[in-house]
Parts: sequence; structure tokens; C-alpha cells
Amino acid sequence: MLARREEMDAILSWFKAHPGLTGAILVGSLVLAAVYAVLIYVAIARMSPDYFTRSDTTPGGWRSRHPLLRVVALVTKNLVGVLLVVMGILMLVLPGQGILTLLIGISLLDFPGKRELEKRIVGLSAVHTAINKIRSRAGQPPMVLP
Repeated sequence: MLARREEMDAILSWFKAHPGLTGAILVGSLVLAAVYAVLIYVAIARMSPDYFTRSDTTPGGWRSRHPLLRVVALVTKNLVGVLLVVMGILMLVLPGQGILTLLIGISLLDFPGKRELEKRIVGLSAVHTAINKIRSRAGQPPMVLP
């Protein structure tokens, strides 16, 4: 117990000794949180309302491009998806929209059983309500569930 108090005192004294760096970290965290909130809002607002009910992917887009561009896009999309899944897991215990972040990350990944997992997550009442609130604020129709 005494060791934990000493550790906390050491951390607090470090923050007091480095006010400029502490302020920069605080401002950076707030900016990243705001940017992330905007990105979630845009991603959910731009998602097609029938995304979870359609069974096929739409033709065109990056899938019909040059093979090298297709590979680069696929790798980039999956890396961003993994990053969002990790961030979503962290946000389950830290402040943030953990479930929505996980859902967006999973939607970017390519793995067997992805559609069923997405449908289970978005089928949760709280998740569906949050998505539809965001879509309503953006002037978009509600998400259609299977």
C-alpha cells in the first residue's frame, strides 16, 4: 500500500516538474478525441442503411482497380481495422465509444464469419439506438437490420 502511494507521488511530482509536456499531452489527447469523434460520426453517417441486410458486395470501387492498388488498399484497410479493434477493446475500459469503434474496425477487416459477428453486435439494442441517433443527426435514414 505504501509503495503505491510512493509511485503516485512520483508520478504527480513528474507532472509538476514538466508542465509544458503535460499540457501538450493533454491538448493532444483532446484534439485526438475530437478528431476521432468526428471520424466515427462520418463513418456511421456515410454507411449505407442496408449495409447489414445486403448479402453481396457492391461492384466497382477498389476491388476493380489494378491488382497492386487492390493489394495496397486491402492491406491498408485491414491495418486500420486492426487498429480500430484494438482501440475499441481499450475503450471498453477507458473513455470512448468502445462498441462503435469495435464495430467500425470489424467492418473494415476481412475474415470468415465477419458478417454474422457484425449483425450480432449491431443487433444489440444499445448499439442500434446509438447508430440511429448518429444517423438521425446527420439527416440519414435509420439503419436497417435483418
